[in-house]
Order: sequence, then C-alpha cells, then structure tokens
Amino acid sequence: MTEPLVNQPVTRDPHHPLDPPTEYTRLREDQPIVEVRFPNGSTGWLVTRFEEGSQVFSDPRLSAKRPRHDTPEGEVDEAAPFDAGFVMMDEPEHGVHRRLLTGRFTPKAVQNKLQPYIDRIVDEHLDAIAAGPETFDFVQAMALPVPCLVICELLGVPYEDRDGFHEATVDMMDMGKSREERDKGAHWLINYITDLVAEKRRTHATDGILAELIDKTDGADAVLSERQLIGLGVLLLFAGHDTTAAMMGLSTLTLLTHHEQREELMEHPEKIGTTVEELLRYLTIVQFGLGRVAKEDLELAGARIKKGDLVVVAMNAANRDPRAFQDPDTLDIDRKMARHMGFGYGVHACLGQNVARAELKTVLPKLFQRFPNLRLATPLEEVPMDFTGTNYGVRKLMVTR
Repeated sequence: MTEPLVNQPVTRDPHHPLDPPTEYTRLREDQPIVEVRFPNGSTGWLVTRFEEGSQVFSDPRLSAKRPRHDTPEGEVDEAAPFDAGFVMMDEPEHGVHRRLLTGRFTPKAVQNKLQPYIDRIVDEHLDAIAAGPETFDFVQAMALPVPCLVICELLGVPYEDRDGFHEATVDMMDMGKSREERDKGAHWLINYITDLVAEKRRTHATDGILAELIDKTDGADAVLSERQLIGLGVLLLFAGHDTTAAMMGLSTLTLLTHHEQREELMEHPEKIGTTVEELLRYLTIVQFGLGRVAKEDLELAGARIKKGDLVVVAMNAANRDPRAFQDPDTLDIDRKMARHMGFGYGVHACLGQNVARAELKTVLPKLFQRFPNLRLATPLEEVPMDFTGTNYGVRKLMVTR
C-alpha cells in the first residue's frame, strides 16, 4: 500500500456532538474508499458510502473473522480473551450458531414475552424520577438501568451485579485505554459468566438464555464448547446493555435539542416507530466502524483490495450519505426509508435489534408524556460525550423535569 491518507479513528467535532466526524463527510464525497492507518500502526481501508458499505457487509469474499485491531503491527495476533461466537464466523457456521438464539429475539417473542416487563420497569423508573429531585442525571436514572434490567431478565443474570458488569464493559470497550486495561475488563466478564454458569449448573436453573445455552453445551448432542458458551454469555451481557444505554441517552439528548421534532412526536405518539428508525440512522452510535477481512484479491469502488486487507465501514458516515437519504443531516421523524445501517447489514445485522427498538419505543414517548417540560440542565456544549467508547453516547445527561 501507499502511505495512508487518513489516521483512524477520526475524532468528532465537540461543538457538533450529534454529527459524524467532518472528515468522514469530506471522504464520502471525495474518496469513498480510502487507505487508512489504524491505531496499532497497521493499514487498511475505510468505506464511507452507503451502497459500498452494504457491499462490504454482503460480499462473501469479505470475512467476519478479523484480527484484533490493537495487535501491534508485525506481531502475531493472539486469540481474543473470549470466543465472540457467531459474530466472528462466516456462513454456514455463523447461521448454525446464530439460530441457537434467534427465537428469543424475534419481534413476536419480544412483544409477547418481554414488552410487559419493559413497560413495568420503565413506569417504575419514571415514578422514581417524579419522586426525586427536579434536576437529575438521565443516564443513571433511566438510560443505564433499564437496558441492564432487560438484559438481566433475558439472560438470567442477577440485577444486583449490574455495577460490576457495567464497569467491566466500559473498560473493555474504551478505545482510549491500553490493551491491558481493556483485557482486564474482558477477563472480569469471563470470570463472572464462568462462575454464573457453574452456579446455574449446580442449581439446575432454567431461567434465561444462559440456562438454555447450558443445555446446548452439556450432553452427547452438544453443539457448543464450554469456551463458546462462556463467550456467548459475555457477548450478550455487554452488547445487550451498553449499546441500548448509549442509544437511549443520545436519543433523549437529540430530542431535547430538536424541539419541533419532539413536539411532533408528543402530538402524534403513533410516529414513535419512524422516530426510532430515524434516530438510529441519524445517530449511528457505533463510532469506529465494523470490519471485514478480504479472503482474496478483489476490487471495491475502484480500489484494489488485497487478500488479508482489513476493510472497515464507517456506518455513521454511510447513514448520512445523500445518495441514500434525502437531506441526510436533518432529523426527520417522518422520513420514509427502506433501511438504514444503524444495526449493521446482512446476515450479521445486530441480533438484539428488536429488543433495542422495544426499549426505545417505550422509553421515549413515556418520558416526554410524563415530563413534557423536560429540558437540558446544562448547555449542549457542556454535556460530556463518550468520544473513546466503541459506542458513542453521553456519559452524563443532566436534565430538569
């Protein structure tokens, strides 16, 4: 490769916290696929347009089996601390493992089995907010505890352990931390899930997805290894709460700063479905993109990709591509679109997307119906944003009801 033109990751403009990095906008128009240098010194490709990004996620010549981004260039890539399961698999193995879980995450399953629980816990947290101080941190009062409760209910994880697994998740997903610090968080989660699985075996527990996965691991017809079981538990625990918490906090901030759109939603609550989809597109919380590795030499958007090259899709830039979305930098809760890339694309699209949608579609209308005068307690530029986490969001959101 020639000398890369762009160093990754590209940082966001703190004065425009709801928009992707301005450099991505320039690249999308001038160089939709460009050579980049990653933090570990290695080189690869960055894709910033919607159509080309979709191609990356659907082309079988590009593999989901990718190395750790933080392995120093020239060193042999070590195994990840835990087995990420189907997330790092290609077909047909990916489909076999993913189908072990899909029944729990269908729209029907979420509506029938999970929605009543979501309704109840959201109402309880709104009651607690109403009984508390007028000014409060929305992240701690709602955006973090609700997703934690939901993933605990799904997996069969004790909610009282939430502080531990959330802190470990933050460490593991903070790209600003060293590899050693991030691995420390990962190993905490591994040990936690390992102990929890042992306890469920001892007590013959039947509650939650973890218990169901244990049944897929033990016995003569086992389809999961012990390492895969633990890895899936870790993956579901951290991905199942951190992403939704980030999206919930950021969506609330967005509606608080887009008054006309918020008023339209309050007057027409039936628009919550299109509102959530538009927020997912507009915000696209995955900061640093999702990568694929070329299994052979190929050409993409005029670029010659070599076997072994890493190709990363900047989904936040792709979701603002004017070729795919009219006036993409405007939040429009009436927007009609065939799809967006907020949950990725293709066979690897986020497994838990229907759960995330259910939480957002419950929290946002209930929040503004209960507290129609909710407003920021600090100027927008003083809201602390998470610029280094894998998922973009707000670290603290002080609001007044």
